Amino acid sequence: MKQSQRSSSPRMNKALMLALVILAAIITYHYLGLSKYFTLDWLKGNSQALLHHSQENFPLYASAYFFIYIIVTGLSLPGAAVMTLAGGYLFGVIKGTLLVSFASTFGACLAFLAARFVLRDWVEKKFRTRMDSIKKGIEKEGKMYLFSLRLIPIFPFFLINLVMGLTPMRLSSFYWVSQLGMLPGTIAYVNAGRSLATIDSLRSVLSPTVILSFTLLGIFPILANIGFGIFKRKRLYRKFPHPKKFDFNLIVIGAGAGGLVASYIAAIVKAKVALIEKDKMGGDCLNTGCVPSKALIRSAQVAHTARNASEYGVNVSTPEIDFPKVMERIRQVIGKIEPNDSPERYTELGVDCIKGDPKILTPYEVEINGKKITTRNIIISTGAGPFIPDIPGIKNVSVFTSDTLWNLNELPKRLLILGAGPIGCEMAQAFKRLGSHVTMIERASRVLRVEDEDVSDFLLKRLRSEGIEILLDTTAKEFKRDGDKQLLLCQDEHGSKEITFDHCLLSLGRRANTKGLGLEDLKVEISERGTIAHNPYMQTNYPNIYVCGDVAGPFQFTHVASHQAWYASVNSLFSPLARFKADYRVIPWCTFVDPEIARVGLSEQEAQARGITYDVTLFPLDDLDRAVADSQNSGFVKILSVKGKDKILGACIVGARAADMIAEFSLAMKHGIGLNKILSTVHLYPSFSEALKLAAGRWKQERKPEGLLNMAKRYHQWRRS
Repeated sequence: MKQSQRSSSPRMNKALMLALVILAAIITYHYLGLSKYFTLDWLKGNSQALLHHSQENFPLYASAYFFIYIIVTGLSLPGAAVMTLAGGYLFGVIKGTLLVSFASTFGACLAFLAARFVLRDWVEKKFRTRMDSIKKGIEKEGKMYLFSLRLIPIFPFFLINLVMGLTPMRLSSFYWVSQLGMLPGTIAYVNAGRSLATIDSLRSVLSPTVILSFTLLGIFPILANIGFGIFKRKRLYRKFPHPKKFDFNLIVIGAGAGGLVASYIAAIVKAKVALIEKDKMGGDCLNTGCVPSKALIRSAQVAHTARNASEYGVNVSTPEIDFPKVMERIRQVIGKIEPNDSPERYTELGVDCIKGDPKILTPYEVEINGKKITTRNIIISTGAGPFIPDIPGIKNVSVFTSDTLWNLNELPKRLLILGAGPIGCEMAQAFKRLGSHVTMIERASRVLRVEDEDVSDFLLKRLRSEGIEILLDTTAKEFKRDGDKQLLLCQDEHGSKEITFDHCLLSLGRRANTKGLGLEDLKVEISERGTIAHNPYMQTNYPNIYVCGDVAGPFQFTHVASHQAWYASVNSLFSPLARFKADYRVIPWCTFVDPEIARVGLSEQEAQARGITYDVTLFPLDDLDRAVADSQNSGFVKILSVKGKDKILGACIVGARAADMIAEFSLAMKHGIGLNKILSTVHLYPSFSEALKLAAGRWKQERKPEGLLNMAKRYHQWRRS
């Protein structure tokens, strides 16, 4: 078993030492009975003596008081309220308020830092997903919420310090917000201390009316923030006339995977919905992406199987590739699926399907084919398009993208592919198996960088073993034409070289389609990644304009677009009655090379980047009977689990049918099913899915209880005697 390499660090040792020191101080405090000096009865019984000495030697008593107050609050010991009363009684309102205000804030900062140093690493590892969302919330609204908590007396002082120490809030922000927020309560307690003799209990210091006043004061910033949000919205919308009635409940722009699902849901719940598409229904997935690429990959797999049929004892002649027929089959496949996404089907469902190039005029109004239509809500699902780099000479050569590749009528003799991501690797293998000489160029040091190095290395060896020329750490510099010859000038660490090609496929990623929709005029916010910025409810900065799919990000997968579309449509149609945050905790994906590479959850490189400790279990497919029988035993199952536990953090399957098998891990992660339960589930034999049970079994075997097994051995020996 491979394990993460993180070990106990000096920081962890220091944190443990600090925790022990704090614990020892608290135990000593209670063991020596020091708590009696911080009670109201003791203070009242010794008030005259304390007042006399403090007046005779104010600097000494004020300094001692200040220091003790910091220690009490820093260690979260009971007694701060009594000390605050004492401050008012001994030093008066002004001096007492100053002493208490600064001492309590310094003490709070010590508790804040102690919690951060001792507990934050553990909390972040234990509650990684929740802490990520908390961090974002703190960055955005943290000061306001801290201020509100400090104003409300019912929230424990020490608990606020500890909890805030676990967040990413800066110490300076914590200091000034705390001092400001605690000031009203400090003044109230210090002022009450002047009448110490009349106080019977700490509860009598603040009457219910005073507590209610402080609570209302604390809630005020939150209410003000809500009010400010409403004001911002009204200000944002005030220049747009609000229609008296609407033509539609929802207009969906873009009929790709996200737009189709969104309009389908709207129609099912009987909303009046319009679906606008300027090109073909089905979007990239049906017409230029998932469907045609997988059809091409299947043809390439058949050719590859035929060439290697002798391994199975079947002798066939070398396959002859009829590339025009391959492309014709792809069009037939699209045609068979097309009715599911057709205007006719969606019209029957109750969707108004409109073909045209839309422009959003206002948050309520869309112009299409010279006509203006109104709507309560809009969902933008315009997808993404291939990124085309600005390489000198690129316009003078034959260049294709994943969108235009399907216009090929002849098999390229020499195909150049820029980019070794999922699309580049899939197409490189497919075209090589169909008979092209393929050269792939990648600027990075490995292919498929989104996966771990062992996965990248496996794929690199596989592609090269099939005859694909792969140049890593290589940068495309310039395209040239020399008569009928097309060349790419590129450079690596050894110098420059020229590559001759017939066609070039660009597979350098995709960029969100945001142009031409009127977003610039409306000032719809665009993220740094070029996608449309949105909140967890899929809302843009205009609350009635939603977004889903590739144009939204962060994942550019068809199944994620459909997933987001549910949230966008339901939230747009039923908010404020009900709304839901999009859930990205368990997102599977697959690169459809042969063998397939499928993953869900964290990879090792992601876990290491986040500082998460983990265990790794590896099960090679050459130990799987069905894989051996099918001669498809190349690959492995890799599972990341919580260190010492069976909870799954992530899984990667490299092998035949990986895209289908990964669903079991997705289900397990979504519903908290651990490796022990996967192991105890009966899997069909012989099947590829059995690999998941065997991988869970290997995890269990590597953690077998040696002590119990030794006891069992002695027991059985005794039974035989």
